[in-house]
Amino acid sequence: MPITLKLNGQPRAWSGDPDQPLLWFIRDDAGLVGTKFGCGIGSCGACTVHVDGAAQRSCVTPMAAVDGKSVTTIEGIGKDGALHPVQQAWLDEDVAQCGYCQPGQIMAAIDFLQQNPSPDEAAIRASINNLCRCGTYVRIARAIQRAARSGAKA
Repeated sequence: MPITLKLNGQPRAWSGDPDQPLLWFIRDDAGLVGTKFGCGIGSCGACTVHVDGAAQRSCVTPMAAVDGKSVTTIEGIGKDGALHPVQQAWLDEDVAQCGYCQPGQIMAAIDFLQQNPSPDEAAIRASINNLCRCGTYVRIARAIQRAARSGAKA
């Protein structure tokens, strides 16, 4: 029985190992390479996507867990060719250095802002636990606060 899901709003069917991590479906089968492989154990957050609107680490999410669900990747968050407000805040605050972790950081930030639309820096630091080897955490927090001020929503 194939696994069916919506990927960035498009229906998809997949017939493979139901234990295969969602990350590899996204990257290898769908060809969407914005979602990154980092640690493979769900710790770093580079692979963060949204499953039915909630942030989830795709490297530890089996395909069977997304059957019938909606998955959104970094490629699916903009609307009508425009950046998502969190992406724009990332640019405005010049967050990225190497940029590798940024898709996962942005996906985590969008989910966080859905739950906490007016966060202070302490709430951001307590909730956003994606890792950044370049250490841009101060700029990440500023970008999240900027996006919150702009009224960023999913």
